[in-house]
Amino acid sequence: MAKAFGFVGYGGPETQEFLDRPVLEPGPGRLAITVRAAGVNPVDWKIRRGLLGQDRELPAVLGQEAAGVVERIGPGVTGFTPGDEVFGIAATGAFAEQTLLIAAASAVKPKELGFAEAATLPVAAATADDGIRDVGVGSGQILLILGVAGGVGSAAAQIARSRGIRVVGTASDANRGYVGSLGAVQVRYGDGVAERIREAAPDGVDGILDLVGGEDVRAAAETLADRSKLVSTVDPATVAELGGRYITRSTTPDTLAELARLVAAGELDVHITGRHPLAHAAEALSLVESGHARGKVILDIG
Repeated sequence: MAKAFGFVGYGGPETQEFLDRPVLEPGPGRLAITVRAAGVNPVDWKIRRGLLGQDRELPAVLGQEAAGVVERIGPGVTGFTPGDEVFGIAATGAFAEQTLLIAAASAVKPKELGFAEAATLPVAAATADDGIRDVGVGSGQILLILGVAGGVGSAAAQIARSRGIRVVGTASDANRGYVGSLGAVQVRYGDGVAERIREAAPDGVDGILDLVGGEDVRAAAETLADRSKLVSTVDPATVAELGGRYITRSTTPDTLAELARLVAAGELDVHITGRHPLAHAAEALSLVESGHARGKVILDIG
C-alpha cells in the first residue's frame, strides 16, 4: 500500500483525509513513479470543493503535478526507462508516495534540477508559458498580470521578462518588493485598480493575463484596447463577456524540458516559499487556499 492524501466528499477541508491505496500499475501512456515532490496549486482545493465538476470517483487523491523516479512503464510509452528521474502531470493524484504520470505530459528531469524545483513546473510554470503565448504580446510591449505574486504569476513575470516583455502586475502592497524582484511593476489590486494601472502604463497595456477573475479583470480590461489580448486561467465567463478568452493548455514534454532548462540556467526562479512533508499536506493546501501564498508551495515526499 502507498500513503496518499485526498478527499472523501466534495466540500471544505473537513472532507480531506489520509488514504491508503494499492501500488498502481501503469496502463497505456502512463509512468508509475515513486514520488519525491509534488506541487500544491489552487486547482487542488477547487477540485475538492467541486468547483470543476463532481464526477470523480471518491475517495480521490489530490495533486496535479509531481516529480520522482520511474518504477515501471506502461504499454506504448517510449523515451523513458525505469530509474529515470522525471516530472509531469499526475493522472492519479500527486499527493502520494507512489502515483502515475501522463507520459505525454512528462519529461526527464535534468540532473542539476532538484525534485522540488521540477515539481513546480508542470502546472504553474507551464500554465504561465501557455498564457503568455495565448496573449500574444512581444518584446517591448506591456503585459499586465492580474495576481502576479502567486505561483503562475511569478513564473509568468520572469518568462515574459526573458522575452523582452515589460510586466505590470497586481498584488498587495506587502508584495511590492517581491514583485519588483520578478522584474515587474507592482500595482495594488482592489477599488481604483484601473487608475493605478494607467499610472504605471499611461498608454495602456498590450495584453492581460488574468489569474484572479472577478471585478479586478473587469476594471483592468478598460486599460486594454484590443480585448482579444485578454486571456484568463480562472474566469472564462467573465473574460468571454469582455471579449477575451480562456487559456489554451498544451503541456508537452518539449515545453517542460525548456522550462527545466530555464530553471537550471538560472533564468527562471520558481520561488519555492513553502516546503512541507506529506504528513502536513493539509497545512500546505490551507496556505494555498487562503490566497496569500507567495510563489510556490511544495510537498516533499519520500
